[in-house]
Amino acid sequence: MDELSPAPPVPQLVTQAYALARQVGFPLTRQEAEQGDHGARPGLASPSASLPGVGRFLAVLAAGCHGGRIGEIGTGVGIGTAWMAGAMPADCTLVTVEIDARRAAAAAQLLASDRRIRVLKGDARELLPPCGPFDLLFADGGWRDPAGLSALVDLLRIGGRLVMDDVTPQLAGGSGGSSPRAGTAGGSGGSSPRASTAGGSGPSGPGVSPGSAVSPRASTASADAPPQDDVKRALFFGDPRLFSTEVVLPDLRNSLLVGTRIS
Repeated sequence: MDELSPAPPVPQLVTQAYALARQVGFPLTRQEAEQGDHGARPGLASPSASLPGVGRFLAVLAAGCHGGRIGEIGTGVGIGTAWMAGAMPADCTLVTVEIDARRAAAAAQLLASDRRIRVLKGDARELLPPCGPFDLLFADGGWRDPAGLSALVDLLRIGGRLVMDDVTPQLAGGSGGSSPRAGTAGGSGGSSPRASTAGGSGPSGPGVSPGSAVSPRASTASADAPPQDDVKRALFFGDPRLFSTEVVLPDLRNSLLVGTRIS
């Protein structure tokens, strides 16, 4: 068996963002977030940093936003922002919103030298709509109610993409492997197409490993999936304005949802 290619180097700004996260005590994984109080609002999971696989996937999408606008909800200390900033074209702009004052200030300092980026402190429901419509929107925190999630689609241009992470793959949610992943647009099951390597050599780019499942549109969450995942999947696979898929990350324990606005 051929050995996997080594992972590409992490951009310097992303490395700086990881160091900043450690400095301010911002958790890098969901597991770290669950072990302490990290500023979660009532009814919401504790915030954590974007995983490397998510960051590389965002970078792939950001690289195609020529002359476009990128929005982000939940800056944290700027790790996801740094991934996108390192890949987005020179004529692209990015606005990111963080509700926590300390994290917003830390991210603003980290990203201060890039004039394409604005870090806003406050509620994304109020601050983000005037900045749209967006070609790419990474919703990494905040809105979890169905009405709020549906409003995210309103912030996209036709053809714009919405991304959410912190999702547990359905087969890792306790189903024991008995529930097949969706394999057709009608959700009837079957084989899932495969994605390219994490090194970005294939058409799907970095962030997805060999053998990682990319489950197509029209899948419903299994009964064992966490409730927040159910709400997210209901948006991506239930809103007729989106054409969506779920991408399982290389660790096989985390996935993200991505949808393109088609109407």
